[in-house]
Amino acid sequence: MAILECENVTKAFGGLRAIDQFSCKIYEGEIVGLIGPNGAGKSTLFDIITGFCKPDDGDVILKHNSVRNLHPHQICQMGVCRTFQIVQPFATLTALENVIVGSSLRCSSLRKAREKALDIISFVGLEASRNEKAANLNEDGLRRLELARALATKPDLLLLDEVMAGLNQTELLRFLDLIKKLQKGGLTIFCIEHVMEAIMSISDRVIVLDFGKKISEGLPAEVSNDKKVIEAYLGVDYGTP
Repeated sequence: MAILECENVTKAFGGLRAIDQFSCKIYEGEIVGLIGPNGAGKSTLFDIITGFCKPDDGDVILKHNSVRNLHPHQICQMGVCRTFQIVQPFATLTALENVIVGSSLRCSSLRKAREKALDIISFVGLEASRNEKAANLNEDGLRRLELARALATKPDLLLLDEVMAGLNQTELLRFLDLIKKLQKGGLTIFCIEHVMEAIMSISDRVIVLDFGKKISEGLPAEVSNDKKVIEAYLGVDYGTP
């Protein structure tokens, strides 16, 4: 069953169409990668899906219900949460306190919210840093904290916006393992990532945006060999002898 459907979604800023009649379906339990050159419209699409930006045209359907006119907190309550490309934690709060903010959405008491947050902190590998202020965490810790805060809202659909940016190879592999565990637990994931090796290794399907338009969609191997995708990334003109 499709948990998310985008139907001809369009968004313009001035004369620039950041998203141009974009349509897709995300099915329960899969990982879908979203790739494209810088400025292709990927984060704008996530903004639209999660209510931070309203589409000019088209619709976003979550679990058979339109969410195009809902606010971010309403969409979050319906089971959709996202991370952000630039991590902005509550810097003066501890890692645990940051996650408690997220878990409070689903918990009836602070005690239960703390218990849930502790479980998530442990899952993402931040247990040793749980009492550290967010401002003191390194890049890997911040990325794990961003993931933990999103998971704390208990989403059915998780949107990851370059959540692995800035990680070294060892940290990257550990993060990929976390994402695979989340999928095995039943979570549906829509993921923006510039590390091609990473996105191709975990995605069931890959969607490619260029100048706001979907130019390719399919299995990772199919997309990576698509001439339109190669041209978008490398500027190769296949029409030239």
